[in-house]
Amino acid sequence: MVGKGTQDASKGRGGAEQRRASASGAPASDPAKIRNVALVGRSGAGKTLLTEALLMATGAITRLGSIEAGSTVSDSDPSEVHQQRSVALSVVPLTVGDVKVNLLDTPGYADFIGEMRAGLRAADAALFVVSAVDGVDAATTALWLECERIGMPRAVVISRVDHPRAGYDAVLAACRESFGAGVLPVYVPVWRGGAITGLLGLLTGTVSEAGAALRPATEAELLDSEPARSTLIEGIIAESEDETLLDRYLGGAEIALDTLTADLEIAVARGSFYPVLATSAETGMGLAELLDLLTGAFPSPLERALPSVTDLAGRPVTTLSCDPAGPLVGEVVRTTIDSFLGRVCLVRLFSGTLREDSIVHIGGHGLADRGHQDHDSDERVTHLQSPLGATLRPVPFSVAGDICALTRLADAETGDTVSDRDNPLLVAAWEMPEPLMPVAVQGEAHSDDDALAKNLGKVAAVDPTLRVERNAETHQLVLWCMGEAHAEVVLDRLRAQGVHVQTVDVITPLRETFATPVAARGRYVKQSGGHGQFGICDIEVEPLERGAGFEFVNRVVGGVVPGHYIESVEKGVRAQMARGVAAGFPVVDIRVNLVGGKAHSVDSSDAAFQSAGALALREAAAAGRIQLLEPVSMVTITVPDAFVGPVMTDLSTRRGHMTGTTSVAEERTNTGADERTEINAEIPDAELLRYAIELRALTAGSGTFRRRYLRHEPVPAKVASAAVHA
Repeated sequence: MVGKGTQDASKGRGGAEQRRASASGAPASDPAKIRNVALVGRSGAGKTLLTEALLMATGAITRLGSIEAGSTVSDSDPSEVHQQRSVALSVVPLTVGDVKVNLLDTPGYADFIGEMRAGLRAADAALFVVSAVDGVDAATTALWLECERIGMPRAVVISRVDHPRAGYDAVLAACRESFGAGVLPVYVPVWRGGAITGLLGLLTGTVSEAGAALRPATEAELLDSEPARSTLIEGIIAESEDETLLDRYLGGAEIALDTLTADLEIAVARGSFYPVLATSAETGMGLAELLDLLTGAFPSPLERALPSVTDLAGRPVTTLSCDPAGPLVGEVVRTTIDSFLGRVCLVRLFSGTLREDSIVHIGGHGLADRGHQDHDSDERVTHLQSPLGATLRPVPFSVAGDICALTRLADAETGDTVSDRDNPLLVAAWEMPEPLMPVAVQGEAHSDDDALAKNLGKVAAVDPTLRVERNAETHQLVLWCMGEAHAEVVLDRLRAQGVHVQTVDVITPLRETFATPVAARGRYVKQSGGHGQFGICDIEVEPLERGAGFEFVNRVVGGVVPGHYIESVEKGVRAQMARGVAAGFPVVDIRVNLVGGKAHSVDSSDAAFQSAGALALREAAAAGRIQLLEPVSMVTITVPDAFVGPVMTDLSTRRGHMTGTTSVAEERTNTGADERTEINAEIPDAELLRYAIELRALTAGSGTFRRRYLRHEPVPAKVASAAVHA
């Protein structure tokens, strides 16, 4: 890594002109010459600007775009321009020498973690971007842990190092504390006049400065950097497979630069060593060194294991590798809908070669719980493209390890597998985050409802983190989102398609029950000339235990209600239970005993006794006491230990009942464990409507929770009064 960068730099660092000729959309043909790197970090860390700077350094663009103006290559979605931050995964390829680097710019905001996970699925390494101004937060640490769980090789870029408020040393220390002892700088800043003017390579002993050729470090610079150099060499030796290196180093032998560089690159690709670099997107400082890292240290697709693959019958396929000549296997990692191009699908190819005009199998399985039913179809690839942000450049083929775009597909969705028509396969779905914030929507007018339903299906098809639910009890259309920012993006996309949509308050699906036994009569008697309506029934209502449901018992004696009308009374009672008797919510957990009544030989009918049964239940409700029941969920909240106190205090304000806590230690490379606590609590659903946002605020973005329905419980009198009068 360091050696190749030194050689490249020695030939001239003005790279934009030199590299411009190779910055085309020509397809890569050798997986060994491909690097797929996800840019990961908190929102505002500088990922998008760093991408712009790298594009300019490699000659793909001639000037830097602006986030404020919405002119950056990777942020092209209208919602990104509106929110001034990345909300979607974007692929930006760079050409560095004969290596193609696919940068995957991922959103840093927690609402769009689904897009970040899609980027990790398509990547073979992750580049963490940490601002020298803002440092490391709990959310960034959580992202690091997520990458660690899947064994993703990582490196760290400390951005904005030339900012007046930058604190490089403090941020480096924070990275090592949060990410582990394996995080070590391979370059250190060179200071002059209180500002960083260049970078000193700890292994090469050379200094790079903007606008100047490489120069040897001065004696003073070498002396200042010696502690960092010793720590780096010791870290590399600790990761080396050559057990003699340590003895030679401790014996005073000088370890060859090529040996150290090779061991460093192996450790980075293996995911056990994490180099740190400093950069400035504005001045270009550190960009050459970063390009060197991307091409020299990060693994190619050949060095990474493929995800699990099965045939359509579910049988594992274990013979696949990243081979352009192998069976075709790719995965749709992101889908957008363009008004002219139709569905635009970003596809990471794991095996085989995808060619224009070929017929492929599109298979989607495993996301039925998100409203994406299993589906299979065969489609012709009419347009094969190489993506550069929103720009698509036609290519004749794409090989294993590369990322391409397919347009004008009819049925493809995010998470689908692209494979040979004659050998259809399925890639195991990656873990999707659970949307936990409900947003109720409706058309601004009844005439808008059809357009809303039609276009909402399109939006949901491209966003697996969105769940659409038509609540059978409240009759509301509910969008389950990751948070407010995610909901805003979904609504923006609907409005961009011409849908007039508005949000309304989410109704918690309460239920009603009888709190005490009560008796009542339902008398439905009407005379209007000719045949009338006659049905009288006497009932007794008893409350049952929670979850018992409904029982109807015939206790009529003497035939006062003819047998063929007994069922009619039950139908009427059930119908009224569904409509509710107090606040319009379904009635549950009662036993209704039919104890008497009257019938007329001419005027009685099925309809009359149904009406009498419904009326009897309403009369019982008026005479008795109705109890509202609310849904309660079991909630498991996972937070770092530092936030346990505030979270527990907050739960007490939500009518939460804590049932226990558990200490969770996540194994960490080089650092032992990260202590977190799981808090289990029973919380009414009405108190969880915005909990996804509020927990994030309480825990600096590091808290997560999951929930499952537990039971319905009586609503406190004050809350019940508000619900009845809402």
